[in-house]
Amino acid sequence: MAEEAKKQAGASKLLPTLLKLLLGLAFLALGVWAILRWWVYLKIVLLGCVGLFLILAGIITLAIAKE
Repeated sequence: MAEEAKKQAGASKLLPTLLKLLLGLAFLALGVWAILRWWVYLKIVLLGCVGLFLILAGIITLAIAKE
């Protein structure tokens, strides 16, 4: 009797897991499509962030060196 309950519980978890898997795959596909479609704009954003990243890295390095 307990084994049957476990089988039913496992079967009831299958559908939500499958839906989450399909949703995750759909998000991955949309993300890849968006990167390919708007690569030029993404490159501009990434290049714009390089300076800010270097400033942040410099601040963190100075804070570590201060200690």
